[in-house]
Amino acid sequence: MPERVIVGWSGGKDSTLALHEILRDDRYTVAGLLTTVTAGYDRISMHGVRRTLLRRQAEALGQPLWEVLIPVQASNEEYETQMGKVLAEVRSQCPDVSSCVFGDLFLEEIRAYRERMLGRVAMRGIFPLWRRDTARLAREFVRLGYKAVVVCVDTTTLPQRFAGMEFDADLLRSLPAGVDPCGENGELHTFVYDGPIFSRPIIHRKGEVVLREERFAYCDLLEEPTEHIASPP
Repeated sequence: MPERVIVGWSGGKDSTLALHEILRDDRYTVAGLLTTVTAGYDRISMHGVRRTLLRRQAEALGQPLWEVLIPVQASNEEYETQMGKVLAEVRSQCPDVSSCVFGDLFLEEIRAYRERMLGRVAMRGIFPLWRRDTARLAREFVRLGYKAVVVCVDTTTLPQRFAGMEFDADLLRSLPAGVDPCGENGELHTFVYDGPIFSRPIIHRKGEVVLREERFAYCDLLEEPTEHIASPP
């Protein structure tokens, strides 16, 4: 019998590819998505995408969504407390779920941290993209037909003009030397709005680009009011 897992979901390309891999692996079945949301902003943490668009993603993917709510500028202790509560809730609602899937690629310290967090609730991590060549992986994302927009750029590594650009072959060709094509070092974050595992595209409009902390450029994505918004489980 396949193992039931949850998927750490950022709404971006890496978590999408991780979900893509798990869905086609007969060893697993997906019980839902797990996303950290900054409550004060009502947006996906780090990526800055509106919560309503996150819920539309989950609906288009046909997956339940667990949201880990953290305060603005949450401390590591606050993050771990809230994550632990939600993971315990997952285990309570789905006792047969004992693993969480992540789209991490090569940062050893991040993987070790996730595994420590999961270990506290007797869960383990699964990393289907681990050590894959990031240039090939980025091209594979595009080749498979996924559509994404760059929603956050670290302007210490990429010019602000990349915020709001489509994540496509043209963008990959234009990345400066030294920038990881998947943004694994935090150079960029994306929002995936269509692709093979989506039942329909996530309709959105690009809003203004705002610079935060004199470093991070966020492209606001606006939801279309005519689309149905999914409710959390």
